[in-house]
Amino acid sequence: MQGVLTGFAVIAVVIAVGYVIGRRGYLGDQGREVLTKLAFHVASPALLFTTLAQTDLSVIFSSRLLVTALSTAAAAGVFVAVGAVRRWGVGRTTIGALCSSYVNSGNLGIPIAVYVLGDASLVAPVLLFQLVGVTPVALTILDLSGEGEKGSMWRRLLTPLRNPIAVGSLAGVAVSATGLRIPAPVLDPLSLIGGMSVPAVLLAFGISLCGSTMPGRGPDRHPVFLSVALKSVGQPAVAWALAAGVFGLRGAPLLDVVVTSALPAAQNLYTYASSYRVGERLARDSILLSTVLSVPVLVVVAALLG
Repeated sequence: MQGVLTGFAVIAVVIAVGYVIGRRGYLGDQGREVLTKLAFHVASPALLFTTLAQTDLSVIFSSRLLVTALSTAAAAGVFVAVGAVRRWGVGRTTIGALCSSYVNSGNLGIPIAVYVLGDASLVAPVLLFQLVGVTPVALTILDLSGEGEKGSMWRRLLTPLRNPIAVGSLAGVAVSATGLRIPAPVLDPLSLIGGMSVPAVLLAFGISLCGSTMPGRGPDRHPVFLSVALKSVGQPAVAWALAAGVFGLRGAPLLDVVVTSALPAAQNLYTYASSYRVGERLARDSILLSTVLSVPVLVVVAALLG
């Protein structure tokens, strides 16, 4: 359980620092917005590019990734269906669907993969699937749902190429697929810039908690509770059913897919919500509650399947 506790402790400390920064006003009234823009437009694309450019893409061809993809689609699909019936809006429903299925495979998934699963590379398929598959699709939907989107069909089809997150991800995949070696004078500055991504996201998230009400209250309480239930219980349950019942996984492979599916919603989803100014409270509350609930869920999963 050391990996679970260590991962959550790191996240909690950085978020707490962000909260103190917000309470003290060290970064002024625009501190959260500046950090969010820095992460979304500069640091995160650099991090995604350097990560994917040095990753072996052969890891995506596995039954484990298929389980992850199907469980992700199931959790997101339930939220989308409810959102359509309840008329929560395209942007808000997209953010909620991400919070229901997009796991924290980076800053939390990696330490848990190392300390609990014993191999950091096990989180790579999930990371690749989310960055290359889920993120461009979700951000394209958010782009096209904006009120100012009036371009031609060709412009709409090229929407992913105008998004810095998608561009960084796809460029990294292209470099890895072609086997190109990036010179150190180019890679090192990008790695340094990318290192700001996770801290900036967590600090901005901490600042956003200042003066906010308790999570799960207000007009977003129903979408929040639904997304948290799907993320914390629904997605890992579907992953277990598929892995054990359909693909016949046992032992370590079964533990791997269920643990990764039980990870909480990723902090960078709040960055997306803030950047598009839609579902910000939904993202913030869902991330916070799913992170808290994932601690007992991961402990139970590790105890039952470990």
